[in-house]
Amino acid sequence: MQGVAARGLAAGVCVLGLVATATHAYAWEPNGDVSGALKSKQVEAKASQKIHFSGHTKSTGTGGGNLKATGGNWAPPPCWYAPTYTPKALKKKVGDSPYSLTGRAPDNGRKKQEVDESIRHYYSSGEYKDFNLKKQGDGSFWAAVPNPNEKDAAKRESCTDLPFWVPNGEQPDRPDALSPRILAALAYESIRVPDTKVELNPSQRQTVNLPTWVWLDKGTYHPLHVTATADLGAGHSISATTTVKPDRLRLQPGTGNAALHPASGECVVNGEGGIGTPYSKGRAKDTPPCGVTYQRATGGNATYPLKASLTWKASWHGTGNAGSDLPSGEYGGEQDLTVQEVQSVN
Repeated sequence: MQGVAARGLAAGVCVLGLVATATHAYAWEPNGDVSGALKSKQVEAKASQKIHFSGHTKSTGTGGGNLKATGGNWAPPPCWYAPTYTPKALKKKVGDSPYSLTGRAPDNGRKKQEVDESIRHYYSSGEYKDFNLKKQGDGSFWAAVPNPNEKDAAKRESCTDLPFWVPNGEQPDRPDALSPRILAALAYESIRVPDTKVELNPSQRQTVNLPTWVWLDKGTYHPLHVTATADLGAGHSISATTTVKPDRLRLQPGTGNAALHPASGECVVNGEGGIGTPYSKGRAKDTPPCGVTYQRATGGNATYPLKASLTWKASWHGTGNAGSDLPSGEYGGEQDLTVQEVQSVN
């Protein structure tokens, strides 16, 4: 039964929207909006299906952006299952319209009608008896929730199982059910880091064969965190906090006629929590712990695009003492530099 009707119900009962709420929080919640023909038949699910984010989210501040995971193919979940419908809400949804399950008009053929009837039977007298109405208040039906930030529609709609019953306070034994681990991944996806803009000396024009010192302002680049909390209903909730910390800065000088310091181009966090060392008077010819020496002038109105990418280490902890590391993330920026053919510092 699951394989026959899952896609129809996933398209009909599990369409969710992104809703902004106060205090820089976001929530995914069911709206029952399947197609233009069903806009007047929205059903408010009584079971809770909200995820709230707090901390350094993408709704706070200006500039900066979200991290891109480095290494491997890790990505936030494209969809998951979460408490969505009470027995009454699901029964109303399934019986609301002759085409509310698939989002198609009733003249789309006999096969569609058979799918509808199979789903109704599944919840009325098959796997469940009368939609579990006798258990109203004791649990909820968990349904598919597409991640609105997932750009691939096929992945976003890949959770196609029918809604299933979960008693209050219980966590489904399946990796795609909402959990602190999934909340941590969604918090990672929501965290916003500042623009990667390095400090330079010289601050204006650079000079051929004299090192350019590079460092990051410790006051701007410090640990950040986002907490994601989900209300599971009946007084139960779970949460996870994802924390990211600056780890290393990768420099790309924008030309092959340059020497990096260190040679790898990666400047790691030092013992004081900073990256690189601010320039001090009298060290113009010293080799900086983090920097670049340009060996050819730019000429005319040309510039070299110095690219600086900051890697952030990530970890999380959540309900039930759960927690572990997450993939490191990277966020970078570019600064156009002019290099002059003068053997002195202005």
